[in-house]
Formats: sequence, C-alpha cells, structure tokens
Amino acid sequence: FLILVSVTPALRAQPSAATELFSPTPVKAPEKSSPAKPQGTPDATKPDQPIVTEITADQAFFDSAKNIGIFTGHVVVVDPRFIIQSDKLTAYISKTEDQGLEKAVADGNVGVVRDRPDPAGGPPKRSVGRSEHAVYTTSDGNCELSGWPRVQQGMHMHIATAEDTVMFLNQQGQLTTHGSSRTELPQDPSPKPDASPKPGASPKPTTAPKK
Repeated sequence: FLILVSVTPALRAQPSAATELFSPTPVKAPEKSSPAKPQGTPDATKPDQPIVTEITADQAFFDSAKNIGIFTGHVVVVDPRFIIQSDKLTAYISKTEDQGLEKAVADGNVGVVRDRPDPAGGPPKRSVGRSEHAVYTTSDGNCELSGWPRVQQGMHMHIATAEDTVMFLNQQGQLTTHGSSRTELPQDPSPKPDASPKPGASPKPTTAPKK
C-alpha cells in the first residue's frame, strides 16, 4: 500500500507537492504504457501492483500514535477502488506491517464514485453517490452513505426519502438500501413506432383509382 498526501497552500500560488506517508513499498514505474483512461478514473486493472491512495486537501493533521490522518478543505481521495470528495476526511491507517488504508470517514458534501469493469471489455459502469456522511471499509469493500443519500447508476436515480435511510454501495456496483426511498427510471417520452407487421394481420386491400 502507498498513501500519497498533497496539501494545497491556502493562497494556491504554488503547485502542491505530494509527500509519501506510510509507504513500506516503493512504487515502480510501469514498463508499458496503458491505454488512455477517462480523467479521474483510477487504474484497477493490475492487481499485482501496489495500491496507491492519493489524498489532496487544503490542510492535513497526522496522529502517529493513533494511526489516523485528518484532512479538511476541498478533500479529494483517488484510490483504485473508489473516488471520494468531501469537506473533511478522517483516514484510519492499519497497524499491520503493510500500513494500508483501513477505513475512510468522509463528512460534508460527500461525493463517491465507483466504477465496475465491463466483463466484455467495454467502458466501466459508473455509480455516483451523494450524501452528507460516508464510510468506506477496506475489509469488505463497502461504502456506506448516510444523511439523505442518493445514488445514480446510468440514467437511474435512487433517492432517500427519510434522513435515517442508509445506502450501501459495494465494489461490484451493487446497491442495498435500508430505509424508505424512491427510484426514478426515466424513459424516452417519444418511442419510435414499430413498423413491422403484427402477427396474423392482413394487409389492407388497395382500391383502383377512379376514372
């Protein structure tokens, strides 16, 4: 595991510099260039490579005794398993030898993006969640959304109708909801007419023109 932290200066006059935090294994440069991916989408196609978690924020605080990092202001987390943005994020680092990310707790204007690879090789299917609070746990790969959560998958929107509704979005892109909610399934308002003849229908007889 490798965690990169970039703290942006308040004046934003200089480019932010990333420093390595809890990095037992150096990241090796890829030997071959990979196909271009959409901007902001992590590369999760190489399971044998070290997992890199990059956290960008305006301010950061680290407590080595508790193995936690607290990030505030325009927080963005880019990980091969998810992307999170929020006002504040608390990262819990594992106390095991690899010292990887164990849990991430996001608060305030939370946005979560998870991409599910297409088995046929097509573009990944994206799920986008919004809420006021989110918890990602590495052990099961689930992302828990609470505080009026809503999740969009393609054109479909799943929206909480109660404040205590909780949604779980797993790494396969499957959504589970506990609590009241509604689902919006938009459809094309003007479907194309079916020009094919119906079974058993006989063609209309044609009449000869009058002389």
